[in-house]
Amino acid sequence: MFRIKKLDIFITKQFLLLFAGTFFISLFVLMMQFLWKYVDTLIGKGLSIEVLAQFFWYMALMMVPQALPLAILLSSLISYGNLGESSELTAIKASGISLIQSFRSLIVLSVIIAAISFVFQDKVGPVSQQKLGQLMISMKQKSPELEIPEGIFYDGIPQTNIYVQKKNLETGRLYGIMIYKMTNSFEDAAIILADSGMLQSTAEKKHLLLNLWSGEWFENMRSQELANSASVPYRRETFAHKTIVLDFDGDFNMADAAGFSLDARTKSLHQISHDMDSLKLVYDSLGKAYYDNAKIAYYSQERELNAAEKQRSATLQEKQKVNIDTLYQRLRPEVRRNVANIALGKIQSEMSDLEFKSMITSDGDRLIREHEIERINKFTMALSCLIFFFIGAPLGAIIRKGGLGVPIIVSVLVFIIYYILDNTGYRMARIGSWAVWFGKGLSPAVLIPTAIFITYKANNDSVVFNVDAWRNIIMKALGLRTKRHIASKEVIINDPDYLRDAQLLSDITDEITSYSREHNLKSPPGIVKVFFKYKPDNEIERINEKLETVIEDLANTKDRVILSGINNYPVLAVKAHTRPFEYKWLNIASAIIVPVGTFFYFRMWRFRLRLYRDLKTIRQTNSVIIKRIYKYN
Repeated sequence: MFRIKKLDIFITKQFLLLFAGTFFISLFVLMMQFLWKYVDTLIGKGLSIEVLAQFFWYMALMMVPQALPLAILLSSLISYGNLGESSELTAIKASGISLIQSFRSLIVLSVIIAAISFVFQDKVGPVSQQKLGQLMISMKQKSPELEIPEGIFYDGIPQTNIYVQKKNLETGRLYGIMIYKMTNSFEDAAIILADSGMLQSTAEKKHLLLNLWSGEWFENMRSQELANSASVPYRRETFAHKTIVLDFDGDFNMADAAGFSLDARTKSLHQISHDMDSLKLVYDSLGKAYYDNAKIAYYSQERELNAAEKQRSATLQEKQKVNIDTLYQRLRPEVRRNVANIALGKIQSEMSDLEFKSMITSDGDRLIREHEIERINKFTMALSCLIFFFIGAPLGAIIRKGGLGVPIIVSVLVFIIYYILDNTGYRMARIGSWAVWFGKGLSPAVLIPTAIFITYKANNDSVVFNVDAWRNIIMKALGLRTKRHIASKEVIINDPDYLRDAQLLSDITDEITSYSREHNLKSPPGIVKVFFKYKPDNEIERINEKLETVIEDLANTKDRVILSGINNYPVLAVKAHTRPFEYKWLNIASAIIVPVGTFFYFRMWRFRLRLYRDLKTIRQTNSVIIKRIYKYN
């Protein structure tokens, strides 16, 4: 029987607090991304606060299903990262509760959130999508706010281009005005020049009043009777003051919602299923009608020709076969040209008819695919809430880093992968290059096995995703190392055996000197000895073990000089200077593959030179510590 335990309540509280914060952060980020995409539609339109409030409200409702999976991913990752960083996860496991058992309350919450996401997409999402689409179309159709710039032609007024050389922001007076007022074409444009002017909007915001002073008006007097005449009269007028009325609709008018009847995103699951049946019935009937017409047009003629050919088969067998090319070549050039033009015209007519029919059927296929995509998307979006939980929570338990640093980086990377897969599948399915089930199932097919793998590794305390382990591997591969940092101890149980350590350091110095003289580490290594005739060399490994024993013993000293000296000892790479790999066949294979062998050869030479410098540092440090030990004793 399922019982609510204190641990479930504790984890649930942490998760819900983080989920509330990360949800609004994710929603804000997604809204800003959408807003940045359509920022040109909003700027300069003179929209009221009410319209902008409706725009942001419907945009937020539309983004809720996308923000829920990202919020679950981030909050679950931070929750278990905090538990791991504070060692609370270790205490939970030590009490006999497995990682999967600690997930159970959050699994229930994730299922509830996934159900809410599905209901939201089915009921609220289509309405918000339709309302937002109406607002977007209305904003695009609205005339821009009249803000005429200086020094460039402004085309925000219908059929009018206006140029202002300078304007007074305090009085609204315009100077150096040039206006191109088009009626039917550029040939009929009226050109108006004025020294100054004032532009005002009428009370009903349907027209603009342009008052001009000290100017001239040039206009062609072209008409239909004079359209083919070489001489076209024009009118020139000089005025001291003139008022021009320009059409300019400054009101915001909501677009009709009838244009969204075919948009699958504005429909619920029941409406999508109903409309898909209607679309399939309509376009199947249309396709059958096209097929019947083609069969009547082409196959009936073919049957008639076949019947006539059977009747004349005996006669045709006796006569010589007629060569069409020979008959065509016998025609006069102008007749041949007419025959070719007639044939080409018939072919182009048939091609145009087929292209038109193909366009209609392609539109129908696209609409059906969009409805299928949207129907599947309602399920996959809700399923992604569960998938992201089983990625975020195990990753948090593995990484064991809380806060907003590492979790945000990991969450962004996971969400980018999900977005690329989902968007690619959507686009390829929408254009018909992929099947709809394959396109929309691409991201779940990749992320579900990933979530299972990560959960399995986290439940078994695997170090596959251990950052420190991977960092050590990378540092070892690149030849990077860390410095020693041995601090003085406040409480010392056993004092170092200084005389024994001094004798061991003296022996190490002799062994290092002998090894350096024998192996000549400054010279390049022999290719044959390294890759083909390698002999085991464990001398540096043995010397390093002895040195580490001395360092461990001297770490208990209170003498600052000795403590500083042992921190100067380098961390030795004991095998990298001898051969690339442990196994002989790998060394031979790397030598045969020339680029790989070249890389490992120069890498080994680099480690030999580094070992030479390290051994020199060890000899010098040994001398300092030995002198200090004898002086201390």
